[in-house]
Amino acid sequence: MAKLILIVEDEVDLVRTLEYNLRDEGYETRSALDAASALDELKKPSPPDLVVLDLMLPDMSGTELCRRIRNDETTRHIPVLMLTARGEEIDRITGFEAGADDYVVKPFSVRELKLRIRAVLRRSDSASEEVLDEEVDFGALRVDIAAHGLSVDGEQVELTALEFRLFKTLFLRRGRTQSRDVLLRDVWDIKAHVMTRTVDTHVKRLRKKLGRFSHYIETVRGVGYRFVAEAPDDTP
Repeated sequence: MAKLILIVEDEVDLVRTLEYNLRDEGYETRSALDAASALDELKKPSPPDLVVLDLMLPDMSGTELCRRIRNDETTRHIPVLMLTARGEEIDRITGFEAGADDYVVKPFSVRELKLRIRAVLRRSDSASEEVLDEEVDFGALRVDIAAHGLSVDGEQVELTALEFRLFKTLFLRRGRTQSRDVLLRDVWDIKAHVMTRTVDTHVKRLRKKLGRFSHYIETVRGVGYRFVAEAPDDTP
């Protein structure tokens, strides 16, 4: 079944260009010219598989819309790719903090956008499949979702329940930057913007237990953390 992409963009000509190129790639598309229309689309029985989201919308910022997508239990799993003319570091950081999975700056090549979309969808599909498959090999790691188990180089690693929730959240979203606030919400169930040092402390402990594979968890400066998208070639 073709993946459905929701384009949220107020420039009609750009919407038409994106629709044409994405349909040519085999995707189905819907479009919304403002945030209110996008929220209506997201409530439909068949939600999109990915949202391409402009940062500048007439009724709400794309950043705020992304936060709403992430804070809604029914939509938080949908990948979001931000498409914007604002490419400063602070804008990228703000986008990732809001929960964006990737960030493409205008002007862009259609080929690059297609590749980025394909990569985000592949990561999303892999995470969904692994929840079902339960046991996953990733480089030197073996993860058993059902048993809350993790082994490194064949040696079982003892994790607390909280440490495993943190590990699983990062692992199943690998390649996607997770802000400290998002981790507090999804791992600790804390919605307020407080206690972000708690995340840093637990990531430090988790890295220590991963030993020489601690670099699998990357620090994204000014934002949070990201599990590497692909296992580095560093196994024996």
